Amino acid sequence: MKIRNILPGLLMALFLINVTHAQEVKMKSIFNGKSLKGWTVEPEDNIWWTVENGMISVENDPTKTGSTLWTKKEYGDFVVQMDFLMGKGTVDSGIFLRSDKDQIQIGISGSLQRDMTGSPYIPGKSYPVEAEGVKELLKTDAWNTMKVKVVDQTYTVWLNGEEVMTYTSENMPEKGPIGLQLHPNNEMSIAFKNIQVGKL
Repeated sequence: MKIRNILPGLLMALFLINVTHAQEVKMKSIFNGKSLKGWTVEPEDNIWWTVENGMISVENDPTKTGSTLWTKKEYGDFVVQMDFLMGKGTVDSGIFLRSDKDQIQIGISGSLQRDMTGSPYIPGKSYPVEAEGVKELLKTDAWNTMKVKVVDQTYTVWLNGEEVMTYTSENMPEKGPIGLQLHPNNEMSIAFKNIQVGKL
């Protein structure tokens, strides 16, 4: 009798474990820690992006030219996760999602002149929503972890393990590369490491 009472609960627990396991995303590193293999720099003549000690670092040149580091691969629905460390100057960077029309901000917004980390920036719409709780979560002098999940045209952002924003975009391409931004007309540096992507 006791065994019969326990069995349904045990089966349900095993079912939930299997469902949870099936929903886990298999993450794969897209940065080998040694070079920019698998990435492409825009503009092509790279004087901004360097690799050292297992991290990608970027800094503005004297002319304050901007640059984007793009993955050579394109992605549909995906999860991207990376660690970032803010450097000197006024950090204004971000993660491009499938194109340069959808960006997750990292650092100070040039237009708003305040930190908008975790918020989406869309040309023509500025920041349609603002990430919540970032002031308490963001570490300006230590490594942070950002995760972005993109499904169809909706993306969700986590900062240091806490969900801070969800937004549904418009006219977002079904597939495209992932980019890291160095904003022009600025003096700044930022570093990235442990860059991983999981396809959904």
